[in-house]
Amino acid sequence: MYFGGYAENMAQILQDCCVPCKITVDELETLCRGERLYCQELSVNRANVNDYEVEFLCDYKRTREGEEFYFVKWKGFPESVNTWEPKRNLKCPKLMKLFHLDLDQILKRQKGRGLPKRLDKETVLILIQKAKLRQSLHQWEIHLNKTRNHPGRIFVINEVDLDGPPKHFTYINNYKVGPGIVINEMAVGCECTDCVNEPVNGCCPGASLHRMAYNDKGQVRIRPGQPIYECNSRCNCGPDCANRVVQKGIQFDLCIFKTENGRGWGVRTLQHIKKNTFVMEYVGEIITTDEAEKRGHFYDCQGSTYLFDLDYVEDVYTVDAAHLGNISHFVNHSCNPNLQVFNVFIDNIDERLPRIALFSTRAIRAGEELTFDYKMQIDPVDTESTKMDSSFSLAGLPTSPKKRIRVECRCGSESCRKYLF
Repeated sequence: MYFGGYAENMAQILQDCCVPCKITVDELETLCRGERLYCQELSVNRANVNDYEVEFLCDYKRTREGEEFYFVKWKGFPESVNTWEPKRNLKCPKLMKLFHLDLDQILKRQKGRGLPKRLDKETVLILIQKAKLRQSLHQWEIHLNKTRNHPGRIFVINEVDLDGPPKHFTYINNYKVGPGIVINEMAVGCECTDCVNEPVNGCCPGASLHRMAYNDKGQVRIRPGQPIYECNSRCNCGPDCANRVVQKGIQFDLCIFKTENGRGWGVRTLQHIKKNTFVMEYVGEIITTDEAEKRGHFYDCQGSTYLFDLDYVEDVYTVDAAHLGNISHFVNHSCNPNLQVFNVFIDNIDERLPRIALFSTRAIRAGEELTFDYKMQIDPVDTESTKMDSSFSLAGLPTSPKKRIRVECRCGSESCRKYLF
């Protein structure tokens, strides 16, 4: 009997098969090294299975003769085999620099008189916690960048406290439809070859009786409150069309960082952003407004909300970014923001389900925090459309009948309204 085809199929099935691992990558690497198993994914092979690599530095001491020693956590090995090593034997200048930056910060808080010969137990504990925090944030950063589908990279840093990656949060790139909601994508493609300079019948915006939203550089040129209709998958134009902006995703390197004034995580840009430029979408789970009301009561008790009403024409759906979202989940409020909300339609022109895009209101310097107004109000006058519902607000804010707990605003702007809600 011939089993060749069966064997090939089984081999393919086994090759594609994967199961979740219940131990960390470091624990798995430790296990492999201890059992002398080679693993390509963990970079453990015959040549380096016995190598010792410094994972982080735990402690420091200096002898009477002035020789410096560091207590080393070895990568791929349990903490029970940590060892004291003289500085001259260590080839890890970056880890040593980070160790002393953390140590200097701790000593300043303790108002110490310089580097002691031996560190106390409390200082050592904090140093280990900060080293492990840096590792966990780095692993989260790697995960975010593997998950994202946009060119802009994501960096993560926390120099304020010992909070690690947020629990119960999953990074997504597009809307996720909640239970009981069915979305039927509907769009009409254009026949243009040059959508900006030679639009046919007004291109995609014209088909919905609106004007082109972008200039030839992809910067928004319409007023807040007016909708954006981009070209879609059915259009004749190519991927370089100037009317394809939001769909190309985040173009800038951004950093999720811990704020120093109690506002939790925030987002700053690592690159200069010009005025009227697309920065990011507000992404999350699409739920009904009835479900949003239920969740809103729970979020109120926490003093925060990630609910965003999709109330362009009618208040039917809400975006909840509490547990499912992209980097916009971490963008803070400001009463004087540098980002502005626009409703965008691409492959779906159902006016009840716009995509929420954030554009820069002014030039934003590299290193500056990104913010938008959680109680953003748009000028209701729309010279081109009488269908505009101008209330771009987070669910449960001005347009919601439910009573909210007052939350103090810490944006620090001169025009601060003192309270978020």
